[in-house]
Amino acid sequence: MNFKKTGAIIACLLALSACGDNPFGRQDQNGGGTGTGVNIASNPSSVAYFQQTVGDRVLFVVNQSSLTSEGIETLNGQANWLLQYTENTVTIEGHADEQGTREYNLALGARRASAVQNYLVSRGVADNRIKTITFGKERPIEICSEESCWSRNRRAVTVVVGGLNS
Repeated sequence: MNFKKTGAIIACLLALSACGDNPFGRQDQNGGGTGTGVNIASNPSSVAYFQQTVGDRVLFVVNQSSLTSEGIETLNGQANWLLQYTENTVTIEGHADEQGTREYNLALGARRASAVQNYLVSRGVADNRIKTITFGKERPIEICSEESCWSRNRRAVTVVVGGLNS
């Protein structure tokens, strides 16, 4: 391919991406793209609202799967949201920092996900609306060998996956 054709393709792609706020075609859970001028994070039933306003993650102390007071506060908000928007199901992802063996961290991530699931169920969220998965240390959000990174990786993330029929 020559440089003129390559340049023309790049120019077209840039022009198309400028047409809206959402060049990747992602949609909120209600089917509306963010390029509509509507701030979906202000819609209380949207996944964006859940993530940004309610909070989709809780953090844990080193080698622990017990919930902190901050975690419980976040989970109370999650439970209230899930009890209001009963068509949604969630997957709880358990994570760990890079310290320790792969096997240990997979087990720790599973305990963290279960702790979140058990708390949400104790608040009235139906057990069949919640799945858990562990990633151990395999999916860090911060990569460095310092406490500042490790503390952000010791987490459980509640991912809204859709309606009961999804």
